[in-house]
Amino acid sequence: MTGLPRDVTRWLQSLELTVQPMNVRRDFCSGYHVAEMFCRYYPRDFEMHSYSRGASFSAKQDNWNKIRRTLQKLSLHLSEKLAYGTMHCKPGAAELLVQQVYSVLTKHRPRTAQSQELDFSDQKYQQLLPPAARATATTAVKSNLRKTEVLALPDILANGRRAEAIICKHLQDKIDRTVTDSGRSNLQSRPKQTTGKNQSHLSELCLQSPLSGAVVSYKTIKVNQPARRLAQSC
Repeated sequence: MTGLPRDVTRWLQSLELTVQPMNVRRDFCSGYHVAEMFCRYYPRDFEMHSYSRGASFSAKQDNWNKIRRTLQKLSLHLSEKLAYGTMHCKPGAAELLVQQVYSVLTKHRPRTAQSQELDFSDQKYQQLLPPAARATATTAVKSNLRKTEVLALPDILANGRRAEAIICKHLQDKIDRTVTDSGRSNLQSRPKQTTGKNQSHLSELCLQSPLSGAVVSYKTIKVNQPARRLAQSC
């Protein structure tokens, strides 16, 4: 179980769940194992026969709704963002949720707790890849807008805004990388060149989205055409 602190992993193993989770993101998305974890401490409130092991989205929604109602009755709290990200298999959400369940049930904080930044996207993973291997805009939408999210909110306009925001962020990151790389190459090739000369070759343009209001910036690169050779007269 990668992505979890060692003390949390040992605690999970001590619970003796029906299936020992191997892939945290995949195994906890249905909510069944989350309910099973609480059942070890509150067996009368979390009756496992009422939870489904199905992989359908309706089964997942039903499990998570039952978990929310029972936690509210017990005056226990789980982050709604973590629950949402776990149900929709967002990167890093299930790992943070398991740590929060560990803190709620054991009253202890994980020794090496992960960052609590609730940004469940693949941006950090993409930054580790070389530029040629990074995702395209289409792949970014597929990776960060899950099918289950569309099923949960079947609103064409709302999902269009989500997809548009992902594309805008993808383009902005691409521009930032290009500007950074070009700045490094200019410093290496012409260290005495001033900033004003660099800016004369780049012009920043902004487009404002009519749907989401997100601002997208891009740069125009000046390309020098090769001079044509004049034909020699005989």
